[in-house]
Amino acid sequence: MVQVDCAVIQRETSTSDTGPVRTCIGCRRRELAVELLRVVAVATGHGGFAVTVDTAGNLPGRGAWLHPDQRCLRAAIRRRAFGRALRITGPLDTSAVGGHIDRIGVRDHPEKRTGSEEHEHTVKSR
Repeated sequence: MVQVDCAVIQRETSTSDTGPVRTCIGCRRRELAVELLRVVAVATGHGGFAVTVDTAGNLPGRGAWLHPDQRCLRAAIRRRAFGRALRITGPLDTSAVGGHIDRIGVRDHPEKRTGSEEHEHTVKSR
């Protein structure tokens, strides 16, 4: 009989007091959802799809999560993670996500940000 540690299962499946935890599709690190950008695929009208940032958190469809960082964006594109996470086949236009990250001005990985920058990002992403 296999013995299972219930504490490990509870830690991995429950949300903390600070909110839900999601996985970045670029670097595969788990973070609080407020630290990540939610992205969704929207139809472009010609059978193609574009990936856009869901700043309000209410766009319909399957979402994926990404650090607001160019390195995570490049890693997600290189790994073709957008198509897998959003369950879309074919080419995806990710330029809107890159433009959004450029506009908010976050270039470093979240673990390298200072407290004031961390707070500023959280306020901007809501």
